[in-house]
Amino acid sequence: MAYIKEIQDIDAAELDEYARMTEAQLKNKRHQEQGLFIAEGEKVICHALDAGFAPRSLLMEREKLDRYTSLLRRCGEIPVYTAGRAVLAQLTGYALTRGILCAMGRKPLPTVEQVCGNARRIAVLDSIVDPANVGAILRSAAALDMDALLLSPTCCDPLHRRAVRVSMGTVFQIPWTWMDCTHLQWPALGLERLHRLGFHTAALALDDRSISIDDPSLKAKEKLAVLLGTEGDGLSAETIALCDDTVKIPMGHGVDSLNVAAASAVAFWELRCR
Repeated sequence: MAYIKEIQDIDAAELDEYARMTEAQLKNKRHQEQGLFIAEGEKVICHALDAGFAPRSLLMEREKLDRYTSLLRRCGEIPVYTAGRAVLAQLTGYALTRGILCAMGRKPLPTVEQVCGNARRIAVLDSIVDPANVGAILRSAAALDMDALLLSPTCCDPLHRRAVRVSMGTVFQIPWTWMDCTHLQWPALGLERLHRLGFHTAALALDDRSISIDDPSLKAKEKLAVLLGTEGDGLSAETIALCDDTVKIPMGHGVDSLNVAAASAVAFWELRCR
């Protein structure tokens, strides 16, 4: 059973992961398998536990201890740091809207080939830097039956605290990994690899040469990779040129585009395997 530790000093070193470590420090780029991430909320933490992630500690409001008894039991013998809401807000810099945080150990990621092995529909996120957008795309991908996600080297980390929260834990339910090339090698090497794996690549972009998202030829593809670009600028001209097709969602009322997370949901629904 987890053991309760009342917070006496908000500057204590054991609280650094909740209050003073940056996302990059938590991730531990040199040794990611030794890194951490922060899961927020009971539902998200349970999804992470279901996926085999190991809890290291919990941070929660004292008033919520009785509510989370079963979760504490499930987490085993780890410290549970607790205090009143005001103290926790002072520690973390924001109110714990769900009343509980969990520091969890990362796991080694699968290879691109492992993620794509049995996949027929995948999403490729290219330089999407807003964690809320990454989380929303993950949630849509899981809900709308995409098989996997791949991320370019400059994408936001899917295990960023906000991305995990916005995904509602679906980041633990759909396979994903990084394209293991440098930002200088992307997109050429990454797209070449997808083509070798048998994927027809479709760049989601507003372009005069684009075909419509509901084009029957796209739905008929045995293996399809949908590429989504960064907020604002979208996919680069080089990425679009290297893809097999450029695809657009027709816009009405003079609207120029959708937010990338909204566009992803439309694309995933329309291009899913029937």
